Amino acid sequence: MLVHIGFGNIVNTEKIIAIVSPESAPIKRLVQRAKEDGTAIDATQGRRTKSVLVMESGQVVLSALLPETIAGRALMPGQDPGMIADREDSEPDEKE
Repeated sequence: MLVHIGFGNIVNTEKIIAIVSPESAPIKRLVQRAKEDGTAIDATQGRRTKSVLVMESGQVVLSALLPETIAGRALMPGQDPGMIADREDSEPDEKE
């Protein structure tokens, strides 16, 4: 399945490992390294990067859409939209 990541750019959802926010230092380093190595794909059309897609191939795709927007678009029909929400609070800390 393909997902639209903004400005007419589309990626294969089966090849996405993670969709993350670009705000943390480790992700900023990942993006910088990808740019230096030539494995970054900038799909922002000059806009501010709001999400980083890490692909199976090791490539990093930059998008101007929020991670939640891309994840919502990537859901298969019939999937629960709640699965893209942060579920850390809903999982028990201890096994019963």
